[in-house]
Amino acid sequence: MQHEPGFFAEPRNWVVIAFFLFFILFGKKLWAALAAMLDARADKIKTELEEATQLRQEADKMLREAEKQRDEALTEAKALIEGAKAEAARIAAAAAHEAEVSARRREKMALDRIAAAEKAAVDDVRMSAADIATAAARQVLAEQLTPDADAVLIDQAISQLPAALATQRAA
Repeated sequence: MQHEPGFFAEPRNWVVIAFFLFFILFGKKLWAALAAMLDARADKIKTELEEATQLRQEADKMLREAEKQRDEALTEAKALIEGAKAEAARIAAAAAHEAEVSARRREKMALDRIAAAEKAAVDDVRMSAADIATAAARQVLAEQLTPDADAVLIDQAISQLPAALATQRAA
């Protein structure tokens, strides 16, 4: 007959008993410490998540503000461009009008110069014709008139002088 060792003779049993005793005696304290560590870690994670959520909301708000500012800047830029286009069109129209007025004024000045030159040419032709006619009349009169006929012609010219002057003043 062989002697079987007892329950307490086995080292494995002592390890199991020690394990249970350890957890019975210190389990509550260990569980409290582990739970406190896990709760602290959970609180830290929760705080970090709340901070991340807040940072995300702030970033979203900043993004919306930046987009709003960009849209306002684009609107303002479009308005400035439209204003510049309108101003350019107005300046171009004013320049075209001024050029047209200047061209008309130069055309009128040229026509006035042409008219003055024509008048001067006509006056020169008249003066030349009058000089030629006077010279021819002098020659004809010198050859054909006698002193008595000359006196009669001078008297007639003097008597017609007031009527001729009145006609010239009226013209």
